[in-house]
Amino acid sequence: MADTLSTGDKVEVRRKFDAQWAKGFEVAETTETGFRVRRLSDGDILPVEFLERDLRKESRRNDFWWM
Repeated sequence: MADTLSTGDKVEVRRKFDAQWAKGFEVAETTETGFRVRRLSDGDILPVEFLERDLRKESRRNDFWWM
């Protein structure tokens, strides 16, 4: 991945059941094999480790130049 993920980065998570992207997460920590992710709605760290291919930096909703 060109943009390396770091702790605190807002990310989208690839859902396993339909391969769509879900927003509302951040990288809680990096590990030797992947990433631990925190859900922003309640602050809980998910009980699974994610591979880099299953995460991407959260996309901006609004790309207008004046925002």
